[in-house]
Amino acid sequence: MAAYQICVRCENRWPVTYQPRQWCPSCRGVLLSPVPADAPVPPSRRNFRWVARPAVPLGAGKRSTRTRPMGPTPAYREIPRWGLTDPVPVDDEDEPSRSEAIADLAPTLLVGAAVVFGLAALAEAFRYGLLVFNRTRLVDPLALAVSDAAVWATQVAAPLIALAAAVACALRLIYLRQYIFAERGETDPRPPLALLLGVVVPGVNLAMPGVFLTEVAGRDPRLLRAIRIWWSLWALDAVLFVVMVLWRQLDTLQARADGVLLAACAAALAAVVASTTLYVVRLLDETDLWGRPLRHRRFTPATGPVYAPIAPIVPRAASAPVEEDNAAAAAPECSPNEDAGAPETVASR
Repeated sequence: MAAYQICVRCENRWPVTYQPRQWCPSCRGVLLSPVPADAPVPPSRRNFRWVARPAVPLGAGKRSTRTRPMGPTPAYREIPRWGLTDPVPVDDEDEPSRSEAIADLAPTLLVGAAVVFGLAALAEAFRYGLLVFNRTRLVDPLALAVSDAAVWATQVAAPLIALAAAVACALRLIYLRQYIFAERGETDPRPPLALLLGVVVPGVNLAMPGVFLTEVAGRDPRLLRAIRIWWSLWALDAVLFVVMVLWRQLDTLQARADGVLLAACAAALAAVVASTTLYVVRLLDETDLWGRPLRHRRFTPATGPVYAPIAPIVPRAASAPVEEDNAAAAAPECSPNEDAGAPETVASR
């Protein structure tokens, strides 16, 4: 061969036949410029150089590994349960705070307040019945002790439960207003402390809770009507409570008896107010009094009578004479004129 080319990758020599090549046919590496094979080329003019490397000793690439004895076959003493009882990760954000937990107790506390005030009304009514019975007869000491215990227990428990229900309702109102105003893309203009004081402070709570509820009621007629009814009952109960307290300042026997009757009426009205408050809370949550989702009914106006494309099949009476059928079959069929405005004409031949 006259000349050859050396590959820089695989170091193979390739003869030059017609013209020099650029890529190695074997590894596709770059070929150097042709070098004449018959005449020696001085090292200064060569485009490559030979590098001598020491040979790799035998066994240098092998690493000594120690073989460990195989242990027993892995086995389970019982059925694995890691895929059956995986605990659900609970985020800290999903855990309700203490105020949110108290706000969720508002319906339960309202039910308890309604029950306790109802029992207080029954206890006062029972005491009034004993007073009426004592006008002509002596009262059994056991019945009198039961009446006093019932009145005392309900008079102590009812205000405490009512106060707890008021605080829970105030917190629930705060979170409800924040949620509703957030849906509207706004922020609640009233601070939480003002809402809490407006519901709990006596005297102020006669007017402000109705204002707070009306601001979030929107245009729902059912909710607005329930809020107005509750507002009226709440104010009436407060007036009746003031009248009862002033009436009990009198020292006559009849005034004391009337005070017992007023206490029974006030307790009964308080039970009604607690039930109405629960109804308003349920409506704000879009549920009924029992906590079930509300069913919305729609009434559409009727545009016309019902159109039946196929007339219903009416069975023929068995007593109908056969002659009527024959007469109907023999009668000529008359077809209505196509022109509705033209009079009917009979063609005869």
